[in-house]
Amino acid sequence: MIVAGRGGGAVEDGIGEAPTSAQIEVAAETFRMLSSSTRLLIMWHLVHRESDVTGLAEASGASVQAVSQHLAKLRLAGLVSSRREGRRIVYLVDDPHVVTMVSEIFDHIAPDGSLAPDPEPRAAGPLSARS
Repeated sequence: MIVAGRGGGAVEDGIGEAPTSAQIEVAAETFRMLSSSTRLLIMWHLVHRESDVTGLAEASGASVQAVSQHLAKLRLAGLVSSRREGRRIVYLVDDPHVVTMVSEIFDHIAPDGSLAPDPEPRAAGPLSARS
């Protein structure tokens, strides 16, 4: 059953308040940004270490110009940030939500491209044994 939530959003029984239309739009745009395999590979590299555009081009196998264009889009979307170190611009992912999202998708997919097996369920705690 769906009822009105405190912020005006719908609340489904037991799962909390539904996302707003603004949240849905931003989430969809985030997934659109990550739908490019080159951008996703750049993000994977940046989740693991900061880098400049040349290092990312070498790591991804793309041209410096292409990587630079991808980084501009990722920065505008708020997924990547940068800082100047002398003449170099260093790119990084410093939002823990983005780090988690990128890390989780690669934990979910096995190296051969199939879905990775689900992790073992945790042992039931003392509260879950009660009925």
